[in-house]
Parts: sequence; structure tokens; C-alpha cells
Amino acid sequence: MTYLTSLVFLVWFAIAPVAAADLLPSWRSTEAKHKMLSFVNQVTTPGQPGYVPRADRVAVFDHDGTLIIEQPIYIEVALVMDRLKEEATKNPALKDQEPYKSAIAGDVKGLAAGGSGSLIPLVAKTNAGQTSEEFQKSVDAWIKKTRQPRFNKPYDQLTYKPMTELIAFLRQRGFKVYIVSGSNIDFVRAFSQRLYGIPPEQVVGSLSKLDLVMQDHRLEVIRAPQIEMIDDGPGKPVGINRHIGKRPIMAFGNSDGDFEMLKWTTDGKGPRFGALVHHDDGRREYQYDRDSSVGRLNKALDAAPAHGWLVISMDRDWKRIFP
Repeated sequence: MTYLTSLVFLVWFAIAPVAAADLLPSWRSTEAKHKMLSFVNQVTTPGQPGYVPRADRVAVFDHDGTLIIEQPIYIEVALVMDRLKEEATKNPALKDQEPYKSAIAGDVKGLAAGGSGSLIPLVAKTNAGQTSEEFQKSVDAWIKKTRQPRFNKPYDQLTYKPMTELIAFLRQRGFKVYIVSGSNIDFVRAFSQRLYGIPPEQVVGSLSKLDLVMQDHRLEVIRAPQIEMIDDGPGKPVGINRHIGKRPIMAFGNSDGDFEMLKWTTDGKGPRFGALVHHDDGRREYQYDRDSSVGRLNKALDAAPAHGWLVISMDRDWKRIFP
């Protein structure tokens, strides 16, 4: 190594933490931040023992509760409830039937009487008959105007600033970043570019059945009222493998629905990083984990120490939560 090359490396290691700190201003200087920066520096610095080529730098992020607020109900469930209310308004005979009755009453438990897995098929049914483009356009308009009940702000203003900074930082360091959500893939694609800088093709989610039909002498791909795949829990590694084709080296989640995604990621060979966002700040957001019906974090929280997963405290590690 020449003197000039040595000098370049010395300068890089001196300024890298400062540059990273500037890119993550909403993170406090805690162990969580230092562990993330250390890992990213390790896998992106040529000559380091854990260096990972750019083509293999894949990071995956859950959506609800990891990148954006998910209480008191998942965002897509709020959309479903609004759609059901609209249908009942147009056809009053529906108002005493389920699931319309529960939607009108704001009864999420009644809406999910068939179990949490019953909500995803309901999403498909309430938005059937639209092209993906029509559905995405309607979702983007809805998320811009619909207000979250506690903060009285549109949902798209309640993304987590520390996580959007982290995504930008990872992309700057050569990572390809994907959202992996239990929500319908077209739902998240509607706003992923605008809110996170993540293009639609880098979204993995639950899949509605699609049909090819002729409309007005044009071929269109139409959403059917059935679900082909649920991208949650064990479905997440399957969805990642099918959509991305390789195991990520970084994974971020916030609930037991992300357990398999984190474990599959960190079970791989070479440098691996898993992290959970812990909602422990009831003052600035919500405080919940083991007993919550939305975003329950129980099994994954217990497993974190054994698997070496970082537990990010919203209370201690984040200077601010929302933009």
C-alpha cells in the first residue's frame, strides 16, 4: 500500500463517522446508533474482513410500526373500514350486515372476527375490479387526506424520521432497500417512492389474484377478490426469496410478524444484522409490545438476545419520531 493510499484510508475512517452522524440527525448517540454505523462501515469499506460487494448489500424493512405509525389500527385496515362505510352509504341495506356493521361502528375486533388473517382477504374484496394503477392512485389520495385519530395529521405525515434517514443513509452506502410488508403490495407501492424514496419494484407484500381482461378494446390487469399470498410471518422469507432472489444482510421489523424475516436474514453466512423497533414511548407515540393486538412484540422480543438482534428504543434512541 502506497503512502497516498494509506493517507486516503486514514482520512476516510476519520470522516466516515462524522458524515454518517450528519445523515442520521434524528438518532441519539447511543449504542444502537453506534452498532448500526459500525456494521454498515464494516460491510461497505473495501479491505475490511466483513466487506460485502454492492450487489449483495440488501436491506429489508417492515412497513407498519417500523417505518410509519400503526396504532390504533393498521393503516390498510383503516382504508378497508372507509371503503366499507362508503359501500354502506351507497347501499343502506348493508349497514346491518357484517363486515359493514363493524366498520361503521369502528369495531376492529368485529371486523377481524375470523382472526387477524381474515383482514387481508377483506382488503382484496373491498378493492376488487380496479386496475393496479387505479387502486394505487386512490390509495395515494386517501393517505394524503385521511387523518390519524390521535395526532390529527394525515398518515403520510406520520412516518418515522429516524428510519427514513436510515434508509437514505443505507442507499448512500450502496444498499438496495426493500419494504417487506404484510399489507397488499399495491397498497404500499402507491406511496413508497414519495414517502421513502423506494420505487414500487422494491416493495414486497401480500398478493391479490389478478385477471387479464379486455376493457374498451384494451387489455387491462384487474384485481380479483381473492388473495394469492399473505406476506406476513413465515410468508415474508418466501416473499423475499421469490421477489428479490437473495437473502438480505440487514432486516428491520417491530413485531412477531417479522420474526421469521429477521431469523432468516441473520441465519445466513457472513455479516448479518437484525433489529426491532420497540414502541416504548407513550408520550411521543404509543407504548405497546407483548399484549397489543396491533403490532404485538412478544416472541421476537424474547428471541432478540439469543439471535443478536438490536432492540431500538424509540424513547432512548430517537431524538424525534415524526418529520
